[in-house]
Amino acid sequence: MSAPTVFVVDDDAAVRDALSLLISLKGLRVSTFSCGEDFLAVYEPRWRGCLLTDLQMPGISGLELQRQLAERGITLPVIVLTAHGDVATARAALKSGAVDFLEKPVDDDVLIDVLENAIRVDEERYRAQALELHVSQRLERLTARERDVLLLLSEGLQHREIAARLAISPRTVEVYKARMMEKLQCRTLAEVVRIGAEARLRPAQ
Repeated sequence: MSAPTVFVVDDDAAVRDALSLLISLKGLRVSTFSCGEDFLAVYEPRWRGCLLTDLQMPGISGLELQRQLAERGITLPVIVLTAHGDVATARAALKSGAVDFLEKPVDDDVLIDVLENAIRVDEERYRAQALELHVSQRLERLTARERDVLLLLSEGLQHREIAARLAISPRTVEVYKARMMEKLQCRTLAEVVRIGAEARLRPAQ
């Protein structure tokens, strides 16, 4: 289920069937579960999309499901759908990371809009995580001196200033810079500055 999917968790079979029909008719992929335990038992990190869960269910509740997702580092966006909503519960769900809290019965168009927005949130998170991993892998290729040159270039220092700071020649700085840019797959100084700014937030390998 690497394609964006709406994962519906609700103990009411009639509700699951109705939601599944509506969501699929709107062109979204859907997968249903009768309880949070079943979803957690089969969930795989590669799954993309969002989770639409009932609040009050036998076994773990929608809020408990949210908590367990967070404990496992699962960032799948969560929408809580319930017939028993109140301000305190809504606040608790949103504070726990839910992207929305909807009360039954919910307007079909509103529900689909919320689901599509949650899927966009997931896609943005996934792209950001993939970029983070890619940058981390590239930074790991650098030697300590190449990393020094990266950081100093990203601070706006010129070659002669870097040479003086590192007690090496400007020509040697150019060599380190060329190797560093090749390993990082950077074509412009702007890319070097961006990656260097990120590298300052990470411990040296």
